[in-house]
This record gives sequence, structure tokens and C-alpha cells, in this order.
Amino acid sequence: MLKKNKSQVLFFILLNLFFTLNSFSQKNVYAGIEIGRRAIKVSVLEVNNIKKADYDILYFANERISLADHIGTLGELPQEDINKVTVIIVDQLKKIKEEFKLREENIFIVAAPVFSSARNIDVLKNKIASLTNKSFDIINVNEEAKMLVKGAIPPVDYSNASLLDIGAQTTKGGYIDELEDNKLEFVPLELDFGTMTLTDAVKKTVVNPNQANDMSTFQEKSFDYNPVLRKKIKEMLDANPLLLKKEKIYLSGGAVWAFATLYYDEDIKNHYITLTLEDVINYDAILKNNFVKFTNLAKTNKEIARVLSTYDQKYLISANNILQNFLESIPNLETKKVYFVKDGQVTWLMSYIADRSKKVNTNF
Repeated sequence: MLKKNKSQVLFFILLNLFFTLNSFSQKNVYAGIEIGRRAIKVSVLEVNNIKKADYDILYFANERISLADHIGTLGELPQEDINKVTVIIVDQLKKIKEEFKLREENIFIVAAPVFSSARNIDVLKNKIASLTNKSFDIINVNEEAKMLVKGAIPPVDYSNASLLDIGAQTTKGGYIDELEDNKLEFVPLELDFGTMTLTDAVKKTVVNPNQANDMSTFQEKSFDYNPVLRKKIKEMLDANPLLLKKEKIYLSGGAVWAFATLYYDEDIKNHYITLTLEDVINYDAILKNNFVKFTNLAKTNKEIARVLSTYDQKYLISANNILQNFLESIPNLETKKVYFVKDGQVTWLMSYIADRSKKVNTNF
């Protein structure tokens, strides 16, 4: 009888130990589902050291679905879109929960700022909540730059770095100023131009309609427009002198992704890729004078093909004009370190994790 009881006690001890260890192993595994403008992205991360932004991407899925266009046209989400989004989220939640044994408190869902303008957004929120018992946040456009800084810059570099995200409509970012008593202040940065808005501005300077689609004309007008772009960048830098004292510059957004993918032409594993102005200048020459090199590479390289399916040559030229003019405007750039934040899709999730970590001060 005693032996039997000992066996049962041992069994329950081992069982408890198994569940304890299993639970412990999932403490640092997080999942994020982002309902974006044109896709739903799902990421699962194992965070090894949040202060150094040391993490491994265990899973990533990208479900293409155009949502923002419908909101812009109708002012709301069609029922078909609501159904599609709900099915994708329910299926992905089931998949990642089963595969990674995630804790509920480590799973986050967010929606892009555009969803705040959908008058029936509560219908989607209620449907997802009823089927998954999870709510989601809509990213506040006014807080977006701060979220980018929190999630893109390793917390260990918060006080000594800046971030610039080159988007389609605008270029935004910021840096953190250290105040007294361990207090921090977030200083936002914004440039009126983004990849698409700069392209549109250049196109408007083409007077002859017959030359509207002529690449040589666009390149000429793009070059002529650079003084306007440089003036805007100078105004941003002059208004933020502390920015120039930062020793590290982190860059994110589609423009930098396009450059890194096309120019380096390799599968780089690091989360942060070191950039140089010389490389950006050399890439610019290829964009304008030997673009066929990239179209040929796209035939066998899926990532390069993805860049070219996202941006045409005009957009790539505009994107690199912003990148190059910004870097050329930084005094003593050779003394600084410049990085591309490769995993832009998990920036918001890293921001959420940092906010909930006791090891990181994100009170800014």
C-alpha cells in the first residue's frame, strides 16, 4: 500500500514538474496579430533579452486582404471583409495556441490607425471577442511614432539613438531625451514626404503630358526637386539639435527595406543590418542607370520580386532620394552607426512586450 501511494505521489510530482517547466518555457514567447491596411500579419517571437532586442521569430504568416480601400470608399467595413478577417484570426489563433502553447496574456491583437475611421468597427470587435474572447486595440496615429521607437530601437540604445521610418505618405520617427530623476521625454520627428507623396510631387512638375511616363524626364525632375526635399530635411534637423548628437541611427520602412533587399541581394539573418552612405549612393546609380539588373535578379529571387511588385522604378528612386538626402544631411555621419531595422513587421509587438517588461523604462 505504501509503495502504491509512493508511486502515485511520484507520478503527481513529475506531472506537476512537467506542467511547471512547460509553463515556464512559454513565459518569453509572445504572439501578435496585426490587422493591417492590406494584410493580416501574424508573428510569434521568443524573446531572449528584451533590453538588447534579442529575439527569435518562431513563426510568421502574411494573409493578403485589401481592407483600407473599402474603408476609404465606403466609410465602413463590408460584411464580407468582417467575415474574412474573423475567419483568419480565429484560424491563426487556434494554430499558434496549439503549436506554441501560448499564454493568453502573451497574445496581442492590434489594428492599423485607418480602422478608427470605419464607423462599424465595433461589429468586427464584437465578433472577434465573441469567438476568441480577445479584444484588440486600434493603433493611435498620434502614438504610432512612439510605438515605432519603443519597438524598433533596442531599449539599451534608447538614450543614444534616433529612429526614422520612411513610409508611403510621410516619414516619421523620433528619439528620447533623458531628463532628471531617470525621467524620459519622447521627441517625435516628421517629414512631409514619403515614398509615394514625393513621387506625386515630382510628377506634378512635368508640364508636358506626353512626358508624364517618360523615365528620363522623371529622373531629371526628381533631381531638380532634391533642393526642396533637402530644405524640408534641414528644417526637421534644425528643429531637433539633440538628434544630431545621437551616435546611432535606426532606419525602417519600405524605402530602406527595398534598398537592403535589392542592393545586398542576400538572406541576412540579423535583425539589424549595418548601412553605409557609400552603399546607398552606389545603389542609387544602379536604380537610375542599370535597373535591368534588378529585373533580372527578380526572376530567381523571390524577395527581390516582392520589392519590384510593391514599388516601380519611380517609387524606388523617390524612396532612395529621401534615404540618401537624409543621411547626407547628418553632420559627421562617418562617426555614427546606421542600421536598418529588418523585422519591421514585429516592431509594434516588441513595443507591447517592452511596455510590459519590468526591465525596460518606457515611461516616455
